[in-house]
Amino acid sequence: MPEGILCIDKPQGWTSFDVVAKCRGITKCRKLGHGGTLDPMATGVLPLFFGRAVKAIDLMPSQQKRYIAGIRFGVTTDTQDITGRVLDQSDAPVAREALEAALAAQRGEIKQLPPMYSAVWVDGKRLYDLARKGREVERPLRDVTVHRLELLDFDQKERACTIDVTCSKGTYIRTICHDVGAALGCGGALSSLRRVETLGFTDGQCVTLEQLEAICQAGELENSLLPVESAFAGYGRVYLSPHQANMFCSGAVLDTRRVRHPDTTQPLRVYEGGGASRFLGLARVEPSTQELIIIKLFAPIQ
Repeated sequence: MPEGILCIDKPQGWTSFDVVAKCRGITKCRKLGHGGTLDPMATGVLPLFFGRAVKAIDLMPSQQKRYIAGIRFGVTTDTQDITGRVLDQSDAPVAREALEAALAAQRGEIKQLPPMYSAVWVDGKRLYDLARKGREVERPLRDVTVHRLELLDFDQKERACTIDVTCSKGTYIRTICHDVGAALGCGGALSSLRRVETLGFTDGQCVTLEQLEAICQAGELENSLLPVESAFAGYGRVYLSPHQANMFCSGAVLDTRRVRHPDTTQPLRVYEGGGASRFLGLARVEPSTQELIIIKLFAPIQ
C-alpha cells in the first residue's frame, strides 16, 4: 500500500470529500485522508495522506494557512460569499484609504463570529444544517489570529479587491471579507478563494487530478509521494541503534541519557540508524525523568 503525502490542487466546485473519493478511485487506495477542508468554491492546496501517513494529520506542527482572496463590495449574502442569497446591496463608493483602515482592523489577534453556513458545532448540530432549515442561532465569538493581511490590488471603479492572508487554523476568510465590507458601510462578500499554503505545503507542490491519473497510469504513485516525515521537517532528530529502535517500536520508554538528542521541548523525529535511516515516529523528552516518550509510531517492527 502506498504511504506518504501528496498535495492536490483542488478544482473549483468540488468538496474536499469529492476530491478524496475521486483520488481513492484513481489510486485504488482505501486508506486515504485529507488535511484541512476547503469550501467548494475554493481552489488550491489540499494535502492527501496515504496509508500510515493519515496518522500525521492531527500532529502537523504548522497550522498556519495562506490564502489569496477576492472581495466584491456592495453586496451582503447569507453565506458571506457570492454563491449565497443576497441580503442587501449598496451603491456606496469605496475609498482606498478607508479600505486600508478596514483591513488593518482585521490584523493580529481578533474575534470572529462564525458564519451560519459553516461546519462549527453549536449544541450538537452543525451550523450549516441549521442554516439550511432557515434557522439562525447565537454562536460564541472565536479567537483567531491573522498573521499577515496585504492588499494586492484594488479596483475602485468595480469596487473589488484582492487580498493575501496568512492566518491561524479556524479563521474564516469569508468572515474577514464580510466584516471589511460592514466596516466600509457598503457590505462585502468573498468572490474568489485560493489556498496557496497549508500545513507547511504550498501550491507549487500540487498536482491536478488529471496529473494524478497520469502518474498512476505510469505506475509512479509511490515515487511521487512525499515521505511522512517531511510533514515534521521543523523538528529535531534523534537516532537509535537497531536494538533501541525495536524497543521503541514495542512501546518501551528509553532513557535519553543513553541517546544523543537536541535540547528542545518540541517533539523529535525518531530514526533507526545513521545514513540510510528509517523513520520510526515522533517522541518527546520528559523533563522530569529524561525519558523518551512515544507520541506516535509510523513504522512497524522489522
